[in-house]
Amino acid sequence: MDTLNGIVCFIRSAESGSFAAAGRALGLTPAAVGKNVARLETALGVRLFQRSTRRLSLTEAGEAFRLEVVDGLDTLQTAMSNATVAHASPVGRLRVSMGNAFGRDWIVPMLGAFLRANPRVQPDWHFDNRAVDLIGEGFDVAIGGGFELQPGLVARRLAPAHRVLVASPAYLSTRGAPGTPAELAGRGGILLRSPQTGRIRNWTLTDGAGGKASIDLETRILFDDPDAANHAAMQGLGIALVSVPHALLYLQRGVLRRVLPDWWVDGGDISIYYAAQKLLPRKTRVFVEHVMASFERDELAARFSAQHPAVR
Repeated sequence: MDTLNGIVCFIRSAESGSFAAAGRALGLTPAAVGKNVARLETALGVRLFQRSTRRLSLTEAGEAFRLEVVDGLDTLQTAMSNATVAHASPVGRLRVSMGNAFGRDWIVPMLGAFLRANPRVQPDWHFDNRAVDLIGEGFDVAIGGGFELQPGLVARRLAPAHRVLVASPAYLSTRGAPGTPAELAGRGGILLRSPQTGRIRNWTLTDGAGGKASIDLETRILFDDPDAANHAAMQGLGIALVSVPHALLYLQRGVLRRVLPDWWVDGGDISIYYAAQKLLPRKTRVFVEHVMASFERDELAARFSAQHPAVR
């Protein structure tokens, strides 16, 4: 069992690049991970890692050993888990990352039913508009868009990540509603910085017929939070470009109106991300299945489309 623990710590450290990240994933301290790896190196008689103050790197022997054992480790862990998982209830802390307003408005309402079915799971949810390093930062699940699908991760699509232009009724009454994308020129824009780069992304509008058009709004206000952009738009301060999940509740209340309802930005997909393991921890698997089922039950994929009647 000591050897198995050492191999597990070695593989997770190799995947994440540090003992600290491996410890977060395994529920161990960095020191415990380092000791397990050191014992394994002593038992094998080879150095598996080159250690520095900033990052671990595999030695030639370490890479060869990793390639030989990684598949076997997955098979062994699957067999061990299968021996008990059929009768075990999901248990443990569930670390999930999601956007601020998106998580609050759409994922938190799913929590009650999940906890009633899985009372031994403890949600530890982090609300942040950035794309996290799921494995390196020790998260079980991340929900959102714009994530780079790194090796070792699975992404399952939840809904389209469409963005739409919105403004307050008072703004449109006073300034007039643009009838074409070209009429956006000179209008004040409430725009969002990319959480990855800190810059404004040059989005392109599209329509149902496949037309393309640039967004020529002047940068009047710059935010890093879509909910703040909605609140600024409600004050009549300009035209905001936000994703449909962030705009939908404001559109339904009538405090914002769609600008150019035949046009939108296709930002890819909103997905749920988790580690690619043959047998996920039950807490992770049941949460992923619960979110997928909730999206299907509430028809959120359709409701988050820019072409849905409630959005137009």
